[in-house]
Amino acid sequence: MVAGSARTFEATPGRLDAVLAASLGITRAEAQRAIAAGAVLVDGVPLPKSHRLAGGERITVDLGPVRAIPAEPGEVRVVHRDEHLAVVDKPAGLPTHPTAGRRGGTLVNRLLAVGLPLVDVGDPLRPGIVHRLDAGTSGLLVVALSEPAREGLVAMVRRHELDRRYLALVRGSVEHERFVIDAPLGRRGARVRVAAVTGRPAETAFEVRERLPGATLLEAAPRTGRTHQIRVHLAAIGHPILGDRRYGGAGADAERLGLERPFLHSFRLAFVHPVTGEPIAVEAPLPEDLERALRRARGEGRPAEERG
Repeated sequence: MVAGSARTFEATPGRLDAVLAASLGITRAEAQRAIAAGAVLVDGVPLPKSHRLAGGERITVDLGPVRAIPAEPGEVRVVHRDEHLAVVDKPAGLPTHPTAGRRGGTLVNRLLAVGLPLVDVGDPLRPGIVHRLDAGTSGLLVVALSEPAREGLVAMVRRHELDRRYLALVRGSVEHERFVIDAPLGRRGARVRVAAVTGRPAETAFEVRERLPGATLLEAAPRTGRTHQIRVHLAAIGHPILGDRRYGGAGADAERLGLERPFLHSFRLAFVHPVTGEPIAVEAPLPEDLERALRRARGEGRPAEERG
C-alpha cells in the first residue's frame, strides 16, 4: 500500500505511541511521527504521544492526506525477488525514499515504476523500506513486499542480523590489516560526528582489500546502522573516503581519480529469509564510475605522460 488510509480501532491501556505501534505493527518512532503529523485522533481529539490511554477509546489513524508517491522510470537492477522481498542495486545519486518536501527522484519512485508491490511500513513516504543507503552510496538494499517479510526484516535490522559489506577507497595507507572502530555517533546540524558521551553506539569492522599508491581499498562491515556511520568512522581516524566532500575526502587526489561522489559501494548482502528461512547472499559489482576510479588509483587506464 503506497498511500495511507484511515483505520479505526479500540485502544488497549497504555501510552498512546506504544498502543498505536503495537496495534498497527509499526515501530514506536513511526507511531510518534504519525502523532506529530496530526494523523492520529483519540475519540476525535489529537493528543500527545505520552498520553495515557485507559482502554476502550476510539483511535482513528488517517494518513490519507499524504499524496501518493508517483512512479518514475529509471535504471534500477533487481538482483533477487520472491513474493515476500526483493534485493535491489541502488544507483548512486538517488535518495532511498521521498520526504515531505521531495516526492520524486528517489529509489522508491523507480521501484514503483518497475511494478514492485512495496508493502506499507507505517510511513506512506517509505513503502517497503526497512533500511537505507545514503544518496551518494550505490549498492544493495533489501525491500519488503509482504507484511510477514516487513515484520521479519525490521526485527533483523534491529538485531543487526543483516550482513552488509561495503567497499570503500580511503585516503592514505591504513596501518592495520584488520581493525574495528567502536565510536558513538551524534548529529550536529547536517553533519554526523563522533560523540563519546552523548552519541548512540556505532561499530564498524574493516579489512584491507588492496593497498594502492596514496590510498587503501577497504571492506567495511557495519555492525550497527547509524547515519553516515562508515564515512564518519573513517574520517575520524584520518582516512576519509575519497570523493566524500562532507567528511574531508575531497581534494586533488579525489579529482585525479575522477570521483564526483564518495567511493562507497554496498557490494554484498546476506541474511536468512525472514519467511522461508532460506539463506540469501547476493553481490553487486562496482559501478562504472567507481571501477574507473579504482583503475586510475592502480595507475591503469591513463596516458603514459600522466603515469610519469
